[in-house]
Parts: sequence; C-alpha cells; structure tokens
Amino acid sequence: MSVLILGLLIFLGMHSLRIFANDWRDRQIARLGVKRWKGLFALTSIVGFVLICWGFGLARQHPVLLYVPPLPLRHLNALFTLIAFVLFFATRVPRNHIKAKLHHPQVLAVKVWAFGHLLATGMLHDVVLFGTFLLWAIVLFAVSRRRDRAGGTVYPAGSIKGDVLTVIIGVVVWIVFVLWLHLWLIGVNPMA
Repeated sequence: MSVLILGLLIFLGMHSLRIFANDWRDRQIARLGVKRWKGLFALTSIVGFVLICWGFGLARQHPVLLYVPPLPLRHLNALFTLIAFVLFFATRVPRNHIKAKLHHPQVLAVKVWAFGHLLATGMLHDVVLFGTFLLWAIVLFAVSRRRDRAGGTVYPAGSIKGDVLTVIIGVVVWIVFVLWLHLWLIGVNPMA
C-alpha cells in the first residue's frame, strides 16, 4: 500500500500546485521557463502515475475487504464511467456546450469516475485510490471555479457540432475501453 500512497502523493501533489502553491508554481515557471517547467511537471507526473499503477497492483495481491457493494452498483458504475469519458473528451473537443457550461469537465470526469468506482468496489486499495482522486477532484473543481470567477474567465460558446463530436468520441472510446482495454490493462472485466 505504501507504493500506491507514494504514487498518489507525487502525482496528485504535482497536480495540486495550483491549489496549494500557485505563487510558488508561478515563480518556478518564471525561473525555469515554460518548456522546462512542463518537462519537469510531465516527468514527475509520469513517475507518480507509474508508482500508482505498480502500487495498486501490489495492493491487489493483499486485498482487505471493507464493504461488499450490491451487484447493481457495478452496472451503475458503467454508466458513471460512460459519463466520465464524455466529460473527459469535452475538455479536448473545441466549442462544445459541456465545456462552455461546466468549465472544467476533465476534473468532473475524475469525480464521476472515482465516485462510480467507489460504489462498485469495496477493497481497501480501491477506497485509497478512488477516494483520494475523488477528494482531490472535489477540491480542485471548487478552487478552479473560484479562480475563474475571480479572473473573469469566459469560455467559448458551444455548438451542436462540438456536442455531437464530444459524445461520439466519448462513447466510442468508452466502448473500446469496456470491451477490451479494461480487462487487458486492469485485469478486471467491468461487465462481468
């Protein structure tokens, strides 16, 4: 479990700088330059992500049951994950109403993904992983929305074309992930 926790601290720590140390982050960008900062950010994030994956795999070898979720919640998680995929791609597809309205759909995608997985799983390692991501996403979303209001941030208006493209990409990638990639990457069939 310690490797998983270390990975979460590194990965989410880097992704929390705008929450807890925005001035320090800005000083480092000014000192290092944007490209070097992005490189350092990416390298640190990759190290954290690898530790999360490795630590999660190690923790799964010694499961500790906290609760047994009802079977229907597993299937409900599939719906939560579908919504998370659409929200994730809303961040990347230009001019969609989802991003125009919600402003930070990727953070909401993490919230929905983590919450759905907490409903569907009950092992300690699941609660540590998904609970930590859920808590982080709740805080980041609140801080990001507050920063947007303070800065008068305006997001581009959405279009039907952007909405349709967002939903199609999200659904197609979700189908591929559910039918093939989740079992291959995670070792769990989400539809079983």
